[in-house]
Amino acid sequence: MQFLFRYANPANFMRLSGAVLPFTAIGAALALATGLYLSFSVPPDYQQGATVKILFLHVPAATMAMGVYVAIAICSFLSLVWRHPLSDTAARAAAPLGAMFTVVGLITGALWGKPMWGTYWVWDGRLTSFLLLLFIYLGYMALWNAIEDEVRAARAAAILALVGAVNIPIIKFSVEWWNTLHQGETITTGKLASVYVAPLLTMMLGYALLFVTLWMMRIRTAILERRARNLMQGAAS
Repeated sequence: MQFLFRYANPANFMRLSGAVLPFTAIGAALALATGLYLSFSVPPDYQQGATVKILFLHVPAATMAMGVYVAIAICSFLSLVWRHPLSDTAARAAAPLGAMFTVVGLITGALWGKPMWGTYWVWDGRLTSFLLLLFIYLGYMALWNAIEDEVRAARAAAILALVGAVNIPIIKFSVEWWNTLHQGETITTGKLASVYVAPLLTMMLGYALLFVTLWMMRIRTAILERRARNLMQGAAS
């Protein structure tokens, strides 16, 4: 916790992110390039055929969609409880990225579902709750833009983010709570063929590093924009 408050200062964050950003960007590019190469190199699955390769895009996207929302909920909690200075900025900066991963997860899931299930969409627990996640992201971003006072907007958005966090365990455990078409956990249970583990984990690493890179860039941009507004207001007064 002390580490978080140490870099709550925008100047400290700018220094740290400036040093880390090149490494995360290069790491994301290398991991994604390697993951894509491995994904296209693996043999077709005996049941899914070449369609299995869609999962190397879908699973990391779905995982990141939920992970990003957890990050937003944590930032929102820090904002409400400890008034962490950068929490609101970080949460707001992460939302469009989380929405992007959610859209990618929905599209790739539909492309996988058509040949496997015979349909692009079914209203089962996992898919419905994941679609709800997209609506929560959109509602969160809309709330930020709907309130002019940034302090009030931040507080309202933080409350919405924490309420919406209830949907994350529903997405996670929906395949266990309800009878759904969506398959359950495959990596930790050992159901995933070993030949597919390396490309999937590499793609997940690439998605994570891509998010961290874009997240830091968006936070840095928000800090610079705020500084510019303060300078303009100071000059005008």
